[in-house]
Amino acid sequence: MSIRTAFADRKAPALGASGIPVDLDWLATTREEVIDPGLPIVDAHTHLVDSYYARYLFDDAQSDIDAGHNIVATVFVESGAMHRPSGPVSLRPVGETEFAIGMAARSASGQYGKARQCAAIVGRADLMLDDNLDEVLDLHRQRAGSRLRGIRHTAAWDESADVRNPHIQSRSGIWREPAFQRGVKRLGRLGLSYEAWGYHPQLPELAALAHAVPDTRIVVDHLGGPIGIGPYASRREEAFRQWRAGLRELAACDNVFVKLGGMGMRLSGLGFHMREIAPTSSAVADALAPFITEAIELFGVGRSMFESNFPPDKGSYSYVVIWNAFKRLAAHASDAERDRLFAGTATDFYDLQKIEDF
Repeated sequence: MSIRTAFADRKAPALGASGIPVDLDWLATTREEVIDPGLPIVDAHTHLVDSYYARYLFDDAQSDIDAGHNIVATVFVESGAMHRPSGPVSLRPVGETEFAIGMAARSASGQYGKARQCAAIVGRADLMLDDNLDEVLDLHRQRAGSRLRGIRHTAAWDESADVRNPHIQSRSGIWREPAFQRGVKRLGRLGLSYEAWGYHPQLPELAALAHAVPDTRIVVDHLGGPIGIGPYASRREEAFRQWRAGLRELAACDNVFVKLGGMGMRLSGLGFHMREIAPTSSAVADALAPFITEAIELFGVGRSMFESNFPPDKGSYSYVVIWNAFKRLAAHASDAERDRLFAGTATDFYDLQKIEDF
């Protein structure tokens, strides 16, 4: 067993299906020139965390942004960080939104370059709260102002303990529950989107939710969570077919969009982090091609947006490498299509042009 394999095996169980420990020395084993450095990019899904798998705060993210790609803005998505330590449990996630606003203000000062970190914010709320939900959403909106563009209540769940993330509290069928659907409808009435994170066997449940809330826009995180570990590792072709069928059902709903990325997590089973040398963008593009190509074909460029999902994905490849990989995958697209995939769709979905100081 190699040192790298031992490292990965030792760390994986405590991390569940999501993040992989970030090893900067390993990432540095592969260095590349930036492809098409002038192409504007809105990174549609990032986190700032100080957690069990990474310490990735403003300066860490800025270092990746400054590596060479033309990042004009990032979308901050909740990850359970920086919650308030006391007070009503339902209101504690507002602490993360307050933290993100501080980072947005720091970036908007212009002292760190033209990229705007946390240009839009997706906060956390328990959408099952019913009568108490308005209080939580109002406080998020008070703290974040125009930057609050959506809410994520993670629903990721699987029968297999090898797949489930111990840090996510969910259960089977939550997207079909009336209280959850009422909560998502409430988001739509406030002009907020619902950020959906689950695993590919749950996609039919998400489609049922999308049909029940036609006036709320939904974005599917991380390509719908195709699973390649645990009991799915030995039946990858079957899992891919199931994922594709679920994504096709979702694509038929006009209110649903998709984020292209998130395949650097252990969940995918692609195992980039197990290699002795960090993967090149060509290798990453080859591995992601079946998923990215299928998703774009189903949703079109007008409902698809690239995401880094850093830092969870940083355990598998560097920021330069993943955006180079995306550019390789979009190499045959027209200029207009590339503009949508890398910036336009995310800009429109999160109404970035309407956000103060953008």
